[in-house]
Amino acid sequence: MTEAVSGPAIILVRPQLSENIGTAARAMLNNGLTDLRLVAPRPDWLSDRAIAAASGADRVVLGAKIFDTTAEAVADLNRVWATTARNRFMVKPVDTPKSAALAMRALDADGQKFGVMFGPERTGLENDDVALADTVVTVPLNPDYSSLNLAQCVLLVAYEWYQAAAPTLPERHMTKGAEPPATKEKLQHFFDHLERELDECGFLRIADKRPVMVRNIRNLFQRAHLTGQEVQTLHGIVHELVTYRHRKGKSHNSED
Repeated sequence: MTEAVSGPAIILVRPQLSENIGTAARAMLNNGLTDLRLVAPRPDWLSDRAIAAASGADRVVLGAKIFDTTAEAVADLNRVWATTARNRFMVKPVDTPKSAALAMRALDADGQKFGVMFGPERTGLENDDVALADTVVTVPLNPDYSSLNLAQCVLLVAYEWYQAAAPTLPERHMTKGAEPPATKEKLQHFFDHLERELDECGFLRIADKRPVMVRNIRNLFQRAHLTGQEVQTLHGIVHELVTYRHRKGKSHNSED
């Protein structure tokens, strides 16, 4: 058997049917992909139905990595796409599977790690999942009937990856030299730090607006394709601002 080429991790978020996991694995191996990641699958996901539906792609199913949260599933990746057909009212770049595949080939040539998220069959990805991605992938289909099942969607993305054999460099200028974008884990640590301090200072005090504000802030930084060093600089900026605020508060108290 031909060795699988490198390529995107395929991340199935809260998949509902074990046979859909199997057919998605089959679509992956058709196009040389083996990195299957499952977020909070049902307890019976590894059933006979999944293996039967994989139709020979058993090693992809059996090699699937299981994660409790979407953030954990993308933590080691430098770049993430989220598949969605709905307007999420977020400011994010939008790719087709073809344009996403070209960008992925460039990242692959640059030694970066990347993946594509697919949501539950019935509802699709939640907004908090989409907020973890850098770019949205939408398949241009008949606007009067654009319904796809999970395996079809995986197949379209995987097929375009497989066909886009010639690397292009559509966003090479975004890599800022030799250093690749920070992993999602590093970004998540920064978001935790920033949001903790924004809660402390009262910026996120309106409870019903907080989720949208947090997503908008995260999307702002996701679009910047920050390097690891830039994330460390931002940590330092937040730390110094907090330190200055505390010093200022102490000096006012001593004057009183």
